[in-house]
Amino acid sequence: MKYSMNLLLWGTQVDESLFPVLDLIQEIGFEGVEVPVFNPDPDAWHGWRKRLDEMGLHREADTFCGADTNLISPDASVRAHALETLKRSVDCAVVLGAKNLMGPFNAALSVFTGQPATSEEWKWGVEGIQNLSEYAQNQGVGLGMEYLNRFETYLTSCGDDLIRFVDEVNHPACRIMFDTFHANIEEKNIGDCIRTMGDRISFIQLSENDRSTPGKGNVAWPGVFQAIQDIQYDGWLSIEAFSPKLPAANIWRKMFDSEEQLMRDGLAFIKANTLCPTL
Repeated sequence: MKYSMNLLLWGTQVDESLFPVLDLIQEIGFEGVEVPVFNPDPDAWHGWRKRLDEMGLHREADTFCGADTNLISPDASVRAHALETLKRSVDCAVVLGAKNLMGPFNAALSVFTGQPATSEEWKWGVEGIQNLSEYAQNQGVGLGMEYLNRFETYLTSCGDDLIRFVDEVNHPACRIMFDTFHANIEEKNIGDCIRTMGDRISFIQLSENDRSTPGKGNVAWPGVFQAIQDIQYDGWLSIEAFSPKLPAANIWRKMFDSEEQLMRDGLAFIKANTLCPTL
């Protein structure tokens, strides 16, 4: 098992001011990081590539879409802009040296119609990701599609939705990035969801129900770790935790002592349940 840390814990200002944080992440024992790509200009990421290469840290890229980059917009020009922006995000992943671009980018974050997804919206989403998957594969990058809970999106808001979506995309570059936070809201049984997804999963984010320290909340962790064993997953496990530094997460209070303590406690908890499981 390999362990990673999501840099969104420090907010949306993803620039070289975060480089000292990388040193702390590595010192604590993480072998990789998730880098949020909010700037789709590949030239902006050469310094990150150099720094991560010098440190020997693995990296993956994350992104999401807004109203003006919505693959399921009824406006064809918005859909076209969304696809081109996502292709530039793939280019950023290439510059970073990331193997995957991951996130809920088959639809816009926090954009709702007040209705369930229509068959036309579903078709637009599938076609957009099919196109992006082909582009990403040609660049040597995989896609990790993520579902979000019902309060953040409506195209794919549970495991069954995302399984159907990825299966309809039907492209080897398109797989699933699984996040326990959203599953804790939407699934009857998180472990069963993981087992149903099976080898579609390419990456796992471990996130507590309140987005703070894994193991300090009410996620049904024994079932999560048992399911990870059951599908014989041996890839990356990443802590995704947020603070008020990330306004989009709607977190209004700090729920941990420090970022360092969160990382140390969270990694110790995850290792205790993966290196020497007591399930």
